[in-house]
This record gives sequence, structure tokens and C-alpha cells, in this order.
Amino acid sequence: LQLVTSGGGQVQAGGSLRLSCTHPGFSMDSHAIGWFRQAPGKGREMLSCISSRDDSTTYADSVKGRFTNSRDNAKNTAYLQMNSLKSEDTAVYYCAVTRNLHECIVYSGPYHYVLKDVDFGGWGQGTQVTVST
Repeated sequence: LQLVTSGGGQVQAGGSLRLSCTHPGFSMDSHAIGWFRQAPGKGREMLSCISSRDDSTTYADSVKGRFTNSRDNAKNTAYLQMNSLKSEDTAVYYCAVTRNLHECIVYSGPYHYVLKDVDFGGWGQGTQVTVST
């Protein structure tokens, strides 16, 4: 399974892009969907997750308030709206789905577990986002 990510490109700092994530033969509507990025020479960073149960979302501090994660199950597509882009947002962006979880945070009694990139699969080729100053 490889999800298809599109919508990347080159944009000036302060600009916006909207990324899309889909798969033609796999229904994502019962899976949480995550967005990630990897900049040159850096590790993969988890940006956001959206639940399949109630569309609740989580965001990394680096993108909170600037990026919005959403999904349209009728179109089997997830979106990452990226506003106020900065040069440090330059990276290859990926989406991925959970293997068998609906939620981005799993609660068990007094404990909770926030999903990490190891909980996701279906990594595709990604899409390049380049932000110029």
C-alpha cells in the first residue's frame, strides 16, 4: 500500500499550499491519517493526525495555528492546508494511515498514548515543498 501525496511546489515565504492524500484502491475512512515531513539531513517529523471517528486533530508545535488537517471521506482524500509558510517548512511531505486505529490518541484508564510515526504505514513517494525567502 502506498498513499499518493500531491500538491507540493515552490512558494514564497508567507504563502500557502494545500496538499492532498489519497489512494485509488484503499478506503481510508476507518483509519486515522497522519501528515509528516522530512527535511534534508533531518529525521522524519510528525506534523498532524486526524481521527477517523470524529475528525479530531493533533498538531506539532512547529505547525500549530498555521496548518490545518482535514479529510473528506466521500472523496477518500485527506488535506493539509498550509498557511504562513516559512523557509524552515521546506521538506518532502508524506501522508500515512494507521494500521488498525481510528484515533490519534489512545486512552487506557489514566494513561494515554499519542501515536507516533511507527504506528503508521502506507508511505508513498511524498511531495516536495520548497519555501523561498
